[in-house]
Parts: sequence; structure tokens; C-alpha cells
Amino acid sequence: MRAIFIEHDHASPPGPVGERFRQRGYEVVEQIVVPPESFDSPNVEFTYPQPQDFDAIVTMGAPWGAWDDDSIGQWLLPEMQWLQDADSAGIPVLGICFGGQLLARAHGGTVSRSSRPEIGWSTVWSEVPELTGQWFQFHYDNWKTPAGAQELARNSCAPQAFALRKNLALQFHPEVVGTTLITWLELGGRAQVEEDGQDPEILIEHTTALDAISTQRAFDLVDYFIDNFASAT
Repeated sequence: MRAIFIEHDHASPPGPVGERFRQRGYEVVEQIVVPPESFDSPNVEFTYPQPQDFDAIVTMGAPWGAWDDDSIGQWLLPEMQWLQDADSAGIPVLGICFGGQLLARAHGGTVSRSSRPEIGWSTVWSEVPELTGQWFQFHYDNWKTPAGAQELARNSCAPQAFALRKNLALQFHPEVVGTTLITWLELGGRAQVEEDGQDPEILIEHTTALDAISTQRAFDLVDYFIDNFASAT
């Protein structure tokens, strides 16, 4: 079995999400859309592989807006078509934050700027045990759930997860551990955290202290996705 991780920038590794896929018997293929040298001018060309070449697709987060055709449309619009093609082919897709927003937009929902960001740890409520609880957030945009999709998780700020056929969209970041956050802060996230009225160092300490718990929760979520969407063992 093969799973492809579409990493939109060089700072969004799959972390424990990718680790669990490997533990479940998947060969994990990672492809970066925007290389480090193009981080400040991300409207690059990227060729997506055939979705049928994989047994699962994971599309990761990004620092850009899933609505921003002008800034990243050269690969954003093709990715939405690619996700539609994967859906038509019955390939299971897990979308994380930006990736979840792309799933919403690709399947008839909308994505727009929210009234305020969600940054840091917040509580998500769901009838699905693997989705409920504390998850890390770092987003400025929200989706409108596509027609026909089932909303699986939510909080008072935004929808947090939906299911549509073999697609599972998440607004939060199950892949984040302390080292992930440190990298994000080094690439401009520190100012964003401070603008939100938070202390970046405390957020790092908090996140790092939860690494073992976060990793296990990511494992449980991947198991839920594989068992319920990918139908694999």
C-alpha cells in the first residue's frame, strides 16, 4: 500500500501522522509543492501524480489561503481538480487544515477569512471519540461544509471536521509536535502568535510537553481514517 503526502511547503512535515501510516503498512511518499527558495513567491508550477497510483492521499497545511487564487492559483486550482479526480476514483483523502479547506472548496463548499484566527490549543467537540478533545490550531480561514457532507466535529469558532464519501477533512493539526511549532515560529509564526496576544515561548513549552500525548492521539486519528475511509488494515 502507498500513501502520498502533499506538503505544500517545506515546513509542514507529516510527523506522527506519517509515522502511523508507516506502522499500518503503508509506503509513505512525500512531495513538496513550494520549495524553500520559493517560500516568499509561492505561485510555482507543480505536477500532481496520478491519484490512482496511491491507496491514500494526505494533503497537508500551508501558510497561504485556500481561497487565494491570485497568490497560489498556479498549483491551487490544479490541486482542487486533482482532489476531485481522486474522489471520482474512490481514493481516500485526508485533508489537514489547508488541505481540509481545499477538500471543502473542491467539493462545493467555500473558504473565506474568519473574523479571528484560531492559534494554539483548543477544544473540539465531536460524536467521534478520535476527533474530540484538544487539538492544535493555526488558521485564519474557515470553510463552509459542502452540501451532502456530514459535519463530524466543531467548536464555537468554526467547523472542525467533515466526511464526504472517502474524504475526511480536518481544520486542526494532528501532526503538530513541539519541533513542528518551533519551525513555524521561525518562518514568521512568532509574530502571528504575538499579534494574537500570546507568548510564543509558553506555547512552545505547552506543545512540547504534550508530545507523547499528541503523538498517540494522532495515531488514533489515523487509525480512524484508515479503518473508516481507506478500508485498509
